Amino acid sequence: MSDPHGGVIPDLAEAFAGQHAGLCGAAAPGALWLSTGLHTGNVGFAVEVHDAEPALDPVWEDVVEVSFHPLSERTLLMQWAGEATWDLGLARTGYRVRYCARGMDEGRRLDSRVSGEPQADSYLLQFWPAPPRADRVVRQTSREAAHSHRSARGFPSPPTPEQRAETARLAHQAEERAAEERRLHRERWEWGGRLPSERLRGVGGNVRGLLPFDSELVHVMDAAGPDVQRAVASLAARRACEAAGLAGVSWVARALSALTEGRPLPPPFDDPARMWETLHSHPQVPSRSVRRAVPPERPPYRPLTSLVESGQRSAAAEPWEQKGRRTGLGHALGAFTSRMPAGDEPIPTQVMGLGAVVLHAAGAQHRPERISQPHFALPAVLAAAGPDPLEAALDAVWHAVGTYGEHYPELLAEVRAACGGQVRE
Repeated sequence: MSDPHGGVIPDLAEAFAGQHAGLCGAAAPGALWLSTGLHTGNVGFAVEVHDAEPALDPVWEDVVEVSFHPLSERTLLMQWAGEATWDLGLARTGYRVRYCARGMDEGRRLDSRVSGEPQADSYLLQFWPAPPRADRVVRQTSREAAHSHRSARGFPSPPTPEQRAETARLAHQAEERAAEERRLHRERWEWGGRLPSERLRGVGGNVRGLLPFDSELVHVMDAAGPDVQRAVASLAARRACEAAGLAGVSWVARALSALTEGRPLPPPFDDPARMWETLHSHPQVPSRSVRRAVPPERPPYRPLTSLVESGQRSAAAEPWEQKGRRTGLGHALGAFTSRMPAGDEPIPTQVMGLGAVVLHAAGAQHRPERISQPHFALPAVLAAAGPDPLEAALDAVWHAVGTYGEHYPELLAEVRAACGGQVRE
């Protein structure tokens, strides 16, 4: 018998833990375990709910009493495998329960009963309101009941409420630790095999866009200090403008000089809308594009397994490591080509805020995607002038990577050198 909201149905040891009487296990809150002599088949069974303790009919050979308190509004009598249930209509109050049996030895001897065979054993389950008290054997006649009582007395006592609370607390604590381990495992993977510093974790901008290209360099830039970060930001902006053919344009050159000297950016960089208008209208701005930058492929994330959670290491635990070398650093350098092949003039699609334009070769649906380098380079200048040195460096490098496109490893090699080459291999 089970309270449907009382949790998992207890096993035999849990149901009879600490009891003196067998047959009716009531040690687990919200559930009663009812034993029969017959192993397989139907038995006679009746349930009675009384307002007060009923008289005991002498026809019953084996009788036990336990206490029971439902945990919800519905308490069900349920067949062993859940084939059928009956709502008993019990209130949420304390009950004394009397479980009566007759013919248990015959039921055990028969073991299985098929339809049409005579009934071997029968049972009565009675409830009446009463305060809790110890279980007891009221009457014992059959060998089966005697065996059940001996078995019940062999189970250890159930945990006290304090012990249950402590067990629940420890289980909750363990689950919190496991959840934190899973979170850190995922975060470590996202950041290329290392946990980020609090400073890096909270930085804004395009840090997560740069991570797939060179995660280790991101950590090195974080540790480099504000002076190096400013120098990296200025370097990235200058290299981006050079790659886009803008470094010799007068108004861009003035902005790059201001960056180097630590001065505010001059017009038109003080107004992004005006900057874009100038880019589109100035006659000295070249039309350059390059195939877009694609980060190195990386194995997909594999969640932390139970093997790892138990403190053991598995190959799946560190998917960012392969044969002793970290992926995502992009060391292979490509030759930078500043001009497009003839006939591949780019067609701008749109400009969104400070973002860059993605271009496609005219009339060539299957050609590699290309980006407009000037549209990526100018945001690198704006980013490099930002108030936060780390964010300025990360954003400027990210925009410069986009400006270099498929040749971005050349840029990252120079940035690594500017950071002192402190990249862990």
